[in-house]
Amino acid sequence: MKSLAKFFFTTGLALVAAVLLVVFWPVPLSESKLLVRVPPGASLRTAAQSLNEGGVGVPAWIISGVGRIAGLSTSIKAGSYEFDEGIALWALLRKLSSGDTSQADVLFVEGSTFREMRAKLNGQPELLHITRDMNDADIMSRLGMAGQSPEGWFFPDTYRFDKRSEDIAVLQRALAAMQKQLNTVWLSRDANLPLKSTYELLILASIVEKETGTASDRAQIAGVFINRLRKGMRLQTDPTVIYGLGERFDGNLRKADLQRDTPHNTYTRAGLPPTPICMPGLAALQAVAHPAKTDALYFVAKGDGSSQFSATLDAHNRAVNQYQRGKP
Repeated sequence: MKSLAKFFFTTGLALVAAVLLVVFWPVPLSESKLLVRVPPGASLRTAAQSLNEGGVGVPAWIISGVGRIAGLSTSIKAGSYEFDEGIALWALLRKLSSGDTSQADVLFVEGSTFREMRAKLNGQPELLHITRDMNDADIMSRLGMAGQSPEGWFFPDTYRFDKRSEDIAVLQRALAAMQKQLNTVWLSRDANLPLKSTYELLILASIVEKETGTASDRAQIAGVFINRLRKGMRLQTDPTVIYGLGERFDGNLRKADLQRDTPHNTYTRAGLPPTPICMPGLAALQAVAHPAKTDALYFVAKGDGSSQFSATLDAHNRAVNQYQRGKP
């Protein structure tokens, strides 16, 4: 009997030691810094398989078994997890249950075009680039906006994401953010604006975004464009011409460019251009929804970022001579 008891005691100690070794000894990793993504809705078993397939050198059944014993079966959270060499299985599982994901971010700046936005996404190494080989139309179709130009539809902000997320998911969030902001601003807009839809507000806000050099001028610039729309005057704004020129624009806007007709040239065509010309920020959206009450119909850059506003063409021409041509 004593021998049998000793056997069971020794065996029990060995089992406890083995369990402690498995739980607290560093797990082998295929890389010194390993990144593994656990998919949304993953069970403990699925998460264990993802870890094993992603480079954690412990069988999935052991990972899930230890997780069940630790009571973590229902607390595993989806996301991207980064593990350093030397991490123990226990710490690894606690990381998954606490949602200690590894994240990165991407910044979309006000006034950027969709082409510039795509370049920013493609240059983010922590994303999975499923849109890299798509054209703009394919992307908008994937986002549920088939047939719609992508320009202007994405809200400029910093977007944090789990590493190895798909880039289309970031675009989806930026689109939803713009739709939310645009609808909120539209519902609170001033009465009797010469704008028929949220899309027209978005278009004009993109022009205001590009024309504003000093934040204090933003509502005044919006007021000028609103006044011109009310009077049936052409907007005659250079950024729309530049956008219409596309890659033909070499940084120098010439008189011939102002006369070259494109769908976005507001010198040759009346009303708003057919699409936005960039992604406007919230301040530009609000400026168009609540433009300054002004009689100004013209403005010209003063060279310090601010603008000189005028109510008549004669006053505007004098301002142009003063600030653009250096004449008194």
